[in-house]
Amino acid sequence: MLTISGIFTLAIILMGNNTTEKFHQVLTSVERNIHLDSWQVTHREVDPASKTPWSVQKYTLRGGKQEGVDVIAVDNGRLRFVVVPTRGMSVLKVEMGDIRLGWDSPVKEVVHPQFINLESRGGLGWLEGFNEWLVRCGLEWAGHPGKDKFINNTGDEAEMDLTLHGRIGNLPASEVEVIIDRAPPHRIRIRGRVDERMFYGPKLELWSEISTEPGSSSYRIDDTVRNYSAYEQEFELIYHANYGPPLLEAGARFVAAPREITPFNAHAAKSTSQYADYAGPTRGFVEQVYVILPFADEKNRTTVMLRNAAADKAVSMSFSIDQLPFFTLWKNTTALEEGYVTGLEPGTSSPANRSIERQAGRLQKLKPGETRNFSLDISVLDGKAEVERRASAIERLRGGREPVINSKTIR
Repeated sequence: MLTISGIFTLAIILMGNNTTEKFHQVLTSVERNIHLDSWQVTHREVDPASKTPWSVQKYTLRGGKQEGVDVIAVDNGRLRFVVVPTRGMSVLKVEMGDIRLGWDSPVKEVVHPQFINLESRGGLGWLEGFNEWLVRCGLEWAGHPGKDKFINNTGDEAEMDLTLHGRIGNLPASEVEVIIDRAPPHRIRIRGRVDERMFYGPKLELWSEISTEPGSSSYRIDDTVRNYSAYEQEFELIYHANYGPPLLEAGARFVAAPREITPFNAHAAKSTSQYADYAGPTRGFVEQVYVILPFADEKNRTTVMLRNAAADKAVSMSFSIDQLPFFTLWKNTTALEEGYVTGLEPGTSSPANRSIERQAGRLQKLKPGETRNFSLDISVLDGKAEVERRASAIERLRGGREPVINSKTIR
């Protein structure tokens, strides 16, 4: 028969082994006035019996223009990535062995938004902090800078200057938390809330979650955008994912199942036949942009891939064309010193100025109180067999069909 003390001890053991509860740590909360400069958790604190060691570490950058920037480094035992809550929950880089997802930007520091002037250089100030693997463009607008109309506080139509790629990538997260499943496979989640709000303006909220499982070569981005306004709100969201070496090199190739390809401008139209092929670093290269409508499977999901020249290293990205119907391929194979990079960018619209997107009927809207969900599954592929399997899956999406090449450009 168990004694009172024995029952109490057994209860503690059972509570400690309750795998239905999740490990939860708040790192930043404006609502509760919380901010942890540094923090760490490993598999030992969540499940000492875990066969795969993993860790999550939060720290604050110091010095220069990165002073005060929060970063969260996740190591799942095989794959590592760094999230930057201070920069709109962007992902700075991803690494697995000798494969890196990211690029060598001329911008070397993780720049705090307080040092960014979005309106500089004719609305190109966003580029002063541009060095992430993935940065979101949006939410009130995304795409190229320029003029657009809006309704001002007196109810009159007025003109405003739209800056490059919107504001969400330069807004610090107001709530940041780490959630980890105690039960195998111990999915690790980094969650953050970024608000894009103003009086007489948008009232948009982004909840972002970047997650992975220990030992996996894949990770997932799950985002929710909500309109808190009493009125319908236009919005845009483009996932600007950027790659340099080792995946980007002479002979690298973009692999997809395009249903329709539209060059962004007359310059890109000159090279549409080579849209999927990459050159090495080329001094004087001028960016080329193509907007793609992809084929998808019976669940309306599609997959794209960037592989190196040897076809033994690659990254793939899968997403729903219901959520993200437009895919932008940005080629910027200029000199290394200038930023040798390509962008694979699923989005709700093309990267043209919002006024062009509205006129073309590509601009989406959120009803009052409406939420919209977006998800991306990203996999790092190592070895010819893995790359070939993914290429074959993409070819099945294409089904032997050739894309329509539009002669009319986006702008």
